[in-house]
Amino acid sequence: MRVVSLVPSLTEAIAVTLPDALVGATDWCSHPAGLDVVRVGGTKNPKTDRVAALAPDLVVANEEESRPDDLAALRAAGVPVLVTEVRDVPAAFRELERVLRACGAGGRPRWLDEAEAAWTDLAPPPRRTTAVVPVWRRPWMVLGRDTFAGDVLARLGVDHLYAGHAERYPRVSLDELRAARPDLVVLPDEPYRFTPDDGPEAFPGLPCALVGGRHLTWYGPSLTEAPRVLGAALRAARR
Repeated sequence: MRVVSLVPSLTEAIAVTLPDALVGATDWCSHPAGLDVVRVGGTKNPKTDRVAALAPDLVVANEEESRPDDLAALRAAGVPVLVTEVRDVPAAFRELERVLRACGAGGRPRWLDEAEAAWTDLAPPPRRTTAVVPVWRRPWMVLGRDTFAGDVLARLGVDHLYAGHAERYPRVSLDELRAARPDLVVLPDEPYRFTPDDGPEAFPGLPCALVGGRHLTWYGPSLTEAPRVLGAALRAARR
């Protein structure tokens, strides 16, 4: 089986489970460390000719991260494409199992069982917290409706204030975000790389939780430790 992954979290899942299957991945596929496969460009602008030249039996993509035109070009070249749709934690486990089976796995890997158990066994949060979750600045964009990251946070007791917005990633002015007066501002390090010096200064007087995007937005082996790692960061910011 020859697989090309256009999704960093799926790249990690496949590489950990079926290391010999993966022949190509995007430039942003950073895990596992030392991954040695052909790089095929970005998640939003893969070099489809390079992908096709690898003669993959399957390309795995995502409805949010992958552009329809790129997937259509691959299909036109005769390349089978599997597209995932993940908007909450249960869907992540279903889609991971579907992807791994399509890539040749004979059953569920142990890490997937452990990850699902980590989320199933979560204790109810002692209290709920409101938050805004910027994912970009210049312009400011935040989590909106039906996002995997939003569901992750909700399961950890954090209700983001734009969950009912008509858009999934709405543009919202900084003045409006400040005026919303959330209990917390959650700042991931991807897709925009928020840091202690780039992000918190925009929200004076509000506690900010700097979190890893891999734990907040990736669905793969990182799901096993995500409840613990994210929970610790959120609790620390709320003290």
